[in-house]
Amino acid sequence: MLKLPYGISNYEELIEDGYYYADKTMYIEKLENLAEKRIMFLRPRKFGKTLFTSTLENYYDIKKADKFDRLFGNTYIGKNPTELKNSYYILKFNFSGIDTTNEETTMQGFKREVASSIGVFVQKYGLDFFVNEDDEAEGILDNIIKAFYIQKPEEKIYVIIDEYDHFANELLSFNTNQFKSLVSKNGKVRKWYEILKKGTESVVDRIFITGVAPITLDSLTSGFNIVSDRTQSESFNEMMGFTTKELVKMMEDIGIGEKEQEELLPIMKENYDGYKFAIDAEEKMYNSNMCLYFLNAYMEKRKTPAKLIDTNIASDYKKLGNMLDLCRGDERERIIEDTIVGEGIVSEITEKFNPAVEFGEKELVSMLFYLGYLTIAGEEIGTPVLKVPNKLMRELYSEYFIKLLSLETDMNITNEYTAIRREIALEGKIDKIVNIMEEFLKRLSNRDYVKFEEKYIKIMFYTIASSINGYVVKSEMEVERKYPDIVMMPKERDKGYKSIMIEFKYLRKDEESKLEEKQEEARKQIEEYGEFEEIKAIQNLHKYTVVAVNDKLYVEEI
Repeated sequence: MLKLPYGISNYEELIEDGYYYADKTMYIEKLENLAEKRIMFLRPRKFGKTLFTSTLENYYDIKKADKFDRLFGNTYIGKNPTELKNSYYILKFNFSGIDTTNEETTMQGFKREVASSIGVFVQKYGLDFFVNEDDEAEGILDNIIKAFYIQKPEEKIYVIIDEYDHFANELLSFNTNQFKSLVSKNGKVRKWYEILKKGTESVVDRIFITGVAPITLDSLTSGFNIVSDRTQSESFNEMMGFTTKELVKMMEDIGIGEKEQEELLPIMKENYDGYKFAIDAEEKMYNSNMCLYFLNAYMEKRKTPAKLIDTNIASDYKKLGNMLDLCRGDERERIIEDTIVGEGIVSEITEKFNPAVEFGEKELVSMLFYLGYLTIAGEEIGTPVLKVPNKLMRELYSEYFIKLLSLETDMNITNEYTAIRREIALEGKIDKIVNIMEEFLKRLSNRDYVKFEEKYIKIMFYTIASSINGYVVKSEMEVERKYPDIVMMPKERDKGYKSIMIEFKYLRKDEESKLEEKQEEARKQIEEYGEFEEIKAIQNLHKYTVVAVNDKLYVEEI
């Protein structure tokens, strides 16, 4: 039985210590067969980028030729080796973890990583070279390229850069001026890439760069216009992350039986699946790290974990607010609202960001795609339609939306969640949420903050309900091609806790005379939903209609 590779990103360790490996080595062959030798490939956080770069490193390293059969014998590439296997000197950089407190600490961290990586390179291959840490990062790189050319004129270097944009994303989210300084025409980072480009004229043959977003590419273009971005290529859609087939195979290999799989797969699908990175791709991908976290927690107690997201991953994804704040006003609010209710956003995806240009709707939507908060769900006349990929991501939007509401209304409802949960679970009532919503609406209305409509009322309820521990909240759940607005079900269904289904309607203040008509319309819909077998199967279900008239909510239990 193989071990679960949670937290393992070193390919050699993974193979030699008996961990499961989702074989991605066929993509080594695909990359090598491309006409381009310098590749950029972007994926959201925790999608297996570091493991893939480690796989490339082990495959192409000239020093590991004697280990080839042991490391790759059971993989696709081991059975179909390419011409260039074990033929390069590998120079690898990883720019994650750099201190971005200010421009000075950022550049110190950048130079330290450059010096350290080149030091490892020199020692590993026995080169005659002294890493002078008093030099600038670009000077150190320039000197090692020249020294290598003199000492190994017939050999070639494969440069691998992992998390190339990590520090840039950090700076962009809270200090755009310092970000611009680093990647500007005279910036140190730009100069470093100019030196790397120059190296391709002599000893640097191939380059593979990973990261999350093309946030520095536009600024670096004139100095580093040699990479081909394969992020949205259909043929590389499944290169990182897990397919359903890979996930099932892993569960089998670590000892999770078929019956358990039937229980676990729907949970993982709802929360970790849904990512598609090319319009024409057919397969949707799971976030691999989230799946590994979930299965690792499950294997400890043979029980579904209470928390469905790793704290370390959550801290990365909760930076959503910082990115959304780059684009202010109506555009940001509309994107948040559309995302929460599951509506598609039709938008081109920007392939290069220029930080000198203010973030507009297109730039924000594109950044949300690269960061994994939105994904390609379809197309409209050749333009991507982007939606939230899964439930976990929708909950992050909800959390941010609640923070916005709290700031705008000077209300903090965190302390109310326990009371709300008790009322819903034990009594099947929604009075407390309704009271909070009315207070929100009154305060927002007084500030002329929002144009009220049915969608906004539903979003407000969903965001509050999503913060209630112990409940699964579904917006627009499909039931026989009908879509109840909100369905809330307890996670622990064997304890007799109540479930909730709600249909929302909205009237403007000048339409208040139509209240009974709207209530009847909502009542008919909720009664129709109640006849479906899937809804009948929900135990202890309480059904409500909620009609909003401006900032007043009229609630009726059916």
